Parts: sequence; C-alpha cells; structure tokens
Amino acid sequence: MKKAVLLFLGVFALSFHSKAQDGFENILLADVNDSQKLLQAYFAPGMEGFINGMNSGWYHTAKVHKKLGFDISIGASGAQIPSEKDLINISALGLSSNLTSTSPTTSSFSGADTGANFQVTRNVNGQTVTADFTAPGGVSLPANLVPAPAVQIGLGLPWKLEAMVRFVPNINFGEDQDESSLNLFGVGLKKEITNWFGPIDKTPLHVSLLAAYTSMTVSYGIADITSGNIRTQNALAEFDLNAFTVQAIASLNFPFINVFGGIGYNSGSSSFNMSGTYTGVFETGFPAPNDTVTQTLTIPSNLDFNSSGIATTLDARLSLGFFKIYGSYAIQEYNTANLGIAFSIR
Repeated sequence: MKKAVLLFLGVFALSFHSKAQDGFENILLADVNDSQKLLQAYFAPGMEGFINGMNSGWYHTAKVHKKLGFDISIGASGAQIPSEKDLINISALGLSSNLTSTSPTTSSFSGADTGANFQVTRNVNGQTVTADFTAPGGVSLPANLVPAPAVQIGLGLPWKLEAMVRFVPNINFGEDQDESSLNLFGVGLKKEITNWFGPIDKTPLHVSLLAAYTSMTVSYGIADITSGNIRTQNALAEFDLNAFTVQAIASLNFPFINVFGGIGYNSGSSSFNMSGTYTGVFETGFPAPNDTVTQTLTIPSNLDFNSSGIATTLDARLSLGFFKIYGSYAIQEYNTANLGIAFSIR
C-alpha cells in the first residue's frame, strides 16, 4: 500500500509511512550488520538533504529590525539530492555472503520506485533457513527536492541584534495518530555590523553575522503486521535531526528590491532508531519447501548521518511596503532553493 502524500514536511513523514507499508522493515530479516548497512545507505540521501534544507532560508536581508520591529515569514526550502545518490551500489556495502541479490544496485530514498530482490540465509536452531524480500523503492520527490518549510518570526533587539524563531507545530499523521508525529523548531541570532566599516552605514549596503540552530523530530508508529515474512508488534521508528549554520551576509536595500547573499558553514547530524518486537519467518526447505521457523530479529543500533560544508547563497527580495516576496539559492553539498513571503514592520 502506498500513501506518499507529498505536502511540505508531510512529504517526508507520509513518504516514510509509505515505505513502512512497502516493507523497509523487511531489511531486518538480514543479519543485524547487513541490515544496518542497507538501512544506512537507503536513508542517507533523505537525511542529508533535510539537514541542508533546514539550514537554509534564515534571512532575506542583512538589515536588522529596529528595536521591537518584527517580521513573520512563511517559507519553504527544497534541497536537491544529487542524482548519483539515487542508487546504492550493493557490492560496495560489504555485505556478508549470507545476503545476496542478482541486481548490482538498489534504490535509495531518492531512487526509483522499486528496490532490488534479496535472499537471506541464516542459521536458526541449527537449521539453515532462507527468506526473500524486496528492498524499498524511493520516494517520488519533485525534481528530487527534499522539502523543509517553516514559519519564522524575527524580532528587533537593542544593539543592532535580531532574534529569530522558526517552527512547524506538532503534526500527527498516519493511521496511528497517537504515535506518528513530526515537529520542527529553530532559533537564530543576527548581528548587524555595518557600522564596523565606517561610512558605508550611510549607503544601502548592510552587513551582518548570523548563527542559527534547527531541530526536527519524526516519530512513526508502524502498524502491527501479522502475516508475511516479518511480523511486528509495538513497532516505532524515530528520526532526530539537528542542523547548525554560521554565515556572514550582506544586502543592498533599495526601496522596492533588495539583493542579498552570504557565505558560511553548515553542519548537521541525524539519527534513526527503531523499537518494538520484530519476528522473522524463514523457510527451512525441509521436509517441504513451505515449512517455516520463526526468530526474533535484532534491531540495528542507532543509525547516524552527517552533512557539513561551505555554503554560498545568492538571493533577491521584492518589497511592497510591509509585504515582502523573496527567493534564494544556496550552493552547498545539496544545492537548496528557498521561496517565501514575509510581513515586516519597522
């Protein structure tokens, strides 16, 4: 069953829901070391894309608000996953001889809709047993963009400072509303330093320093599965993502249009872990091909993902009084586009 409803942050959560229904948990039929390698390789493009997207869209001008001035922005970032990350080279994973596939590659999170077929060979209670499974396919992302939208509020403070808060309130999704949810929260601080450079503070040029941190949590309750090669009970999957950016930014602020840009360093990390009871059903092949045995499966420990590097951003903003329309493009590990609107006072 597929339920990949791609709507802002729900694209990831509901796409994750889709892949759970399509069988990514079947990877646990493999030895714990092999399943960890496959899950790590599968989710890496999505996790790294989210980290890059979460670090974007923090500003649409280097000029800070006057004291108690504020703006409310609604924007969405889309981090483009490089096409070379759509496929997983199975031989490069270093899987054991107990996990085989006739295909040289399989889909990652951003790849084709269908994954490769695998066969697992294991020893259960002294018997050699087997199980077949199909790896999950990719999520249908428009232009391979991983979205990371947010509502953001900026508030002018004394000493040419501006505080920013961004958030997506807790959203429940899926069939199990109590366990499946996502939320996003971030804080940032911008300090204008235009007056450090003498007379340029009398020109349209503004210069600032910015630091910001964002976190996102996605929890997904996997419905109990009572048939097939894998059975689940009280199963839960959780993603925790954290992103941090420091940037030097500048803007030319004219009455109707602003041109702005920045350069800085982005970093972030994410983890994925699963809980609950997972039971594998394996064929013995003796005395009849359909004889089966079951075994409680070992869940891989936390999977960790990281992304970091220099980011250069180019941007423009149209000012219609207190109403602003802006767009930006960040050149980084996963190039990221950002679009949004803002209501700005002072």
